[in-house]
Amino acid sequence: MLSGIPLLLAIAGAVIFLILAGSKFGWHPFFALLLTALGLGIIIGLDVPEIVRLLKEGFGGLIGSVGLLIVLGSIIGIALERSGAARTIADLIVGSGTAIGLRLVVLGAIISIPVFCDSGFIILAGLLPALAVRAGGKVAPLALSLAGGLYLTHTLIPPTPGPLAAAANLGADGAVGTIMLLGALVAVPVIFVTWKASAYLGSNITAIPPGTTASDQEQTPSLSASLWPLLLPIILIALGSVLSLTTDETGIFRYVSWFTDPTIALLMGTVPALLLPSRQPKTDWIKDGLAVAGPILIITGLGGAFGAILKASPLASDVSQWVGEEPLSGTTLLLLSFGIAALLKTAQGSSTGALVITSGIVAPLLPLADFSTATDLALVTLAIGGGAMSISHANDSYFWVVTRFSGIDLREAYRSYTPLTAVMGVMVILTVLILHFVL
Repeated sequence: MLSGIPLLLAIAGAVIFLILAGSKFGWHPFFALLLTALGLGIIIGLDVPEIVRLLKEGFGGLIGSVGLLIVLGSIIGIALERSGAARTIADLIVGSGTAIGLRLVVLGAIISIPVFCDSGFIILAGLLPALAVRAGGKVAPLALSLAGGLYLTHTLIPPTPGPLAAAANLGADGAVGTIMLLGALVAVPVIFVTWKASAYLGSNITAIPPGTTASDQEQTPSLSASLWPLLLPIILIALGSVLSLTTDETGIFRYVSWFTDPTIALLMGTVPALLLPSRQPKTDWIKDGLAVAGPILIITGLGGAFGAILKASPLASDVSQWVGEEPLSGTTLLLLSFGIAALLKTAQGSSTGALVITSGIVAPLLPLADFSTATDLALVTLAIGGGAMSISHANDSYFWVVTRFSGIDLREAYRSYTPLTAVMGVMVILTVLILHFVL
């Protein structure tokens, strides 16, 4: 079986092929991931029957861990979008106060936990001209603030598919609550930096958003009705994480833990989501949610298959020999996780793909840094998430959503939104490293 430097070259070649397949050859990620995983297994020296078994197990294992979460999160996101609840939440956070840019970053960060950042920006971009008038300033800084806030939690906080898939690959699918709590903590300084950077980068940019169409809803839902689909699963998952740290598996934990499981928590969140008012049949929401989740499930599962091939390689034992008796530094592992994800994101455009592939590469290295606790695994997941937001440019679909719906010229977007994502990613990894030393 291939090992040592040849193994590293084979893995590097596989990653480069993945990048070229999407960015140069225009291959769909389905075939790119499947053929890359199959080819890497053959090059490493695994038997074909073993490769097929690993592909099936990796695909099915990851889907089994996060599949229902992705589906339920997609349904909640569609419900918030179609009912107008997202606008109600926007009115709450933006309000009529000062620091509207900061409020927009916070709004985006909250909305993007269950709603994909692309959809969130499309939903809320229509507010930008009126908000600019209210703020007495330009549209561009507000557009960048909103885009950055949505992008932040899209790569950091479950139940967004990327962080969920990365957690499953790392064996941290049981630590989703910890990832959410630490992700929220990491997001705090990044939110502030995003606000300030957006104001600076957008100060000399003219943005003219396209005309917006009227909402399908004549009236938006009440504030309480709009918030419950978001708050209920978050509260339940966070409660489960707190109880697991403060109680044993007896007493109240036995009766409450079932409801705090992420799958059950999101399932309960769909109840108030599907009760939101609509002139459209609720079955259409479910159908559209399934349509959104389907392609993500397939790509996520194939990322798990690719990760299974990597885990079957002797990479971990090779690295163990290279580092000798000394364990791999936790700081080194976190920086390595960030760097690989940033390289993949910059080169091939997909944050979710960068999260899935990087977590598969990093997973065999966790024992070398003695990373096994929920906190350790959460920090690695967040480090990968920080890399997966660095850097967004023309090969990223969200880049085009931001430029199109904000009215920012392409050249100006390269001078503003692209460096903003780099600043955000660097701030994430710095905060993660601080938490690593503190916790």
